[in-house]
Amino acid sequence: MQLIRGLHNLKNHAGSVVTIGNFDGVHIGHKKIIARLVEKAKELGLPSVLISFSPTPQCFFGLEQATLSNFKEKHALLKQLGLDEHLLIHFNQRFSQLEASEFIQKILLDRLNIKHCLIGDDFRFGNERKGDFNLLKSLSKKHGFSVEDTKSILCNKDRASSSKIRDFLKNGKMDLAAQMLGRDFSISGKIIHGEKKGRSINFPTINIPIRRKISPVLGVFAVEVLLDEKIHQGICNIGSRPTVGGVKILLEVFLFNFSQEVYGHHAKVVFKNKLREEVKFDSFEALKQQIEKDEQTAKNYFNA
Repeated sequence: MQLIRGLHNLKNHAGSVVTIGNFDGVHIGHKKIIARLVEKAKELGLPSVLISFSPTPQCFFGLEQATLSNFKEKHALLKQLGLDEHLLIHFNQRFSQLEASEFIQKILLDRLNIKHCLIGDDFRFGNERKGDFNLLKSLSKKHGFSVEDTKSILCNKDRASSSKIRDFLKNGKMDLAAQMLGRDFSISGKIIHGEKKGRSINFPTINIPIRRKISPVLGVFAVEVLLDEKIHQGICNIGSRPTVGGVKILLEVFLFNFSQEVYGHHAKVVFKNKLREEVKFDSFEALKQQIEKDEQTAKNYFNA
């Protein structure tokens, strides 16, 4: 899959099959849409193109929300699905003022020469969100392309959506989130140096930047960590660490029976079960006692 960063890097296409959206988390609903996109592209003998935005329109307009996947994670997930191209459009003030009809003409028609478009009937685009499925449908015959409604995908009677998954994660319903994602929720990144305060209470941790402004998970979890092609079990705290006066959200993992130096290595933290919320303790000793309890609770979970 080719990544095209920005419209200035987009070459004119002889034809394409396109879908548009944020695709945060690349959940089962997204996968269904992309599978249909790839199928239609092969049928027409044209490249499949997925358009997403950075930052998301919501973030640009100040409607900050937790993200299920940072860009690297999302792109890695998309690469597995057989797409030909991922067009990442930089969402800025100028682009936000582009009229819906201009977006269709200047990007979809002039640059991508669109022949088929998959889009949800609730998707909005263009200045003041005036563009929608009906606008595309009304222009399709005139410009020689077809439009297909992606339809909602249900999971346990709920519509598969990134917002629903955020709710599940926020409330510690990891199994329900995993079913809608099609996999366990995880955060990946390179291991960095921390403040090493865990070592002082015999709980050394590996630390990974979360690479998102708002974390979709907070608290203490039983986790599995994929590190150097091996799976390790442990407990993870993701939060501000109020006991030590922390402010910034950090991800720290204590791995069971592990003592290697792995700074700079890539790790994938897979969240299996929420143990508790983050708590401010009166002392380091009280924190140590609670972590010992968390360790046993997590081990009981894994053994079960």
